[in-house]
Amino acid sequence: MTTTDPKQFLTKVFEAAVAAADPELTIRRHLPEKPKGRTIVIGAGKGSAQMAAAFEKAWDAPLEGVVVTRYGFAAPCERIRIVEASHPVPDANGLAAAKLLLETVSGLTEDDLVVALVSGGGSALLPSPAGNLTLADEIAVNEALLASGAPISAMNTIRKHVSTIKGGRLAAAAYPARVVSLVVSDIPGDNPALVASGPTVPDEASRADALRLIETYRIALPANVMAHINSAAADAPSPTDPRFARNEVHVIASATVSLDAAADAARKLGVETVILSDAIEGEAREVGAVHAAIAREVALRDRPFKKPVLILSGGETTVTLRAKGKGGRNSEFLLAFAIGVDGVSGIDALAADTDGIDGSEDNAGAFADATTVARMRAVGVDAKAMLAGNNAWTAFNAVGDLFVPGPTGTNVNDLRAILVR
Repeated sequence: MTTTDPKQFLTKVFEAAVAAADPELTIRRHLPEKPKGRTIVIGAGKGSAQMAAAFEKAWDAPLEGVVVTRYGFAAPCERIRIVEASHPVPDANGLAAAKLLLETVSGLTEDDLVVALVSGGGSALLPSPAGNLTLADEIAVNEALLASGAPISAMNTIRKHVSTIKGGRLAAAAYPARVVSLVVSDIPGDNPALVASGPTVPDEASRADALRLIETYRIALPANVMAHINSAAADAPSPTDPRFARNEVHVIASATVSLDAAADAARKLGVETVILSDAIEGEAREVGAVHAAIAREVALRDRPFKKPVLILSGGETTVTLRAKGKGGRNSEFLLAFAIGVDGVSGIDALAADTDGIDGSEDNAGAFADATTVARMRAVGVDAKAMLAGNNAWTAFNAVGDLFVPGPTGTNVNDLRAILVR
């Protein structure tokens, strides 16, 4: 290794993963042809403001538009209006932003071009309740989904059936203009229709699929929401709808590319690297325990990988809320991991969301090593009790091991990096 500080090493790996998804690099490679008519830019997600700023720099022709991002995630733009709203729970600003996006794409012609800049987080940022539903109903749906432990693909299938903007409906509203969607994927498998619940990208998932998922994950939704999903009014546009025939979709950044970049950075720093998967899902604490078992095996027996080695994985775990503690999926993953490697020397790990925010606090994730649980105990914190109470943020904060890089301007899901020295 060319560095002796594991935290510094892991931070460099994280930075390499984020840099590979930098909108300034990725958007320039995917600029559409200029239209005869107007160019309208729309967007939603935690990385949408940075994507908008990058598009403005790269586009040497007139443009106008509006994108919505999370509070505190704005970036300076001259021609594109940036609106901020709440994430992960929707609010009135998000409701107004969704209405503004629909108005922005109305009345266009077939000579006009709509460029949609979509990244993770757009589902919560664009509440637009369908039928007789209200913002309160959509908030209730979101809170129930976040607490359910359902994978993001299931959440977004349900969300699009209670919305007037998700599931391709925003692109349908722009017809007959051509819509080119530039998507930064935070979804395992990189299906662009599932990123931000696909406001400009329809998919095949039906009402029947949504109802099956609600039953499978035992998601308790308000009676009027269930009545809506059980009605034909909830049906989303089909990908074969002729209104989408001229549209294009490009995934411009993803976990796969960022994990490869992280691995390259580690090798340049003198550490061999393995990538377990870019699409790991499941309960965060259970995934953390499995990663800990792998790290222990390497540390103690030099198998299935020989040390020194960096073990990387990506994807999006879920947290089933059992209590009202402070945390997020990365910090919960890492607390379970820390418990699993307690006392096994030579193991250091970072788990972080590439958008810079894990859960509702200001950290992207946290660091852990063989001493984490003991250091928590020394300051009066019971790691297992904190994990049971979904209180991982509090546990890592007590020992100064939170990772706080700030908003990164992109969002390609979670990065888990485990160094076995």
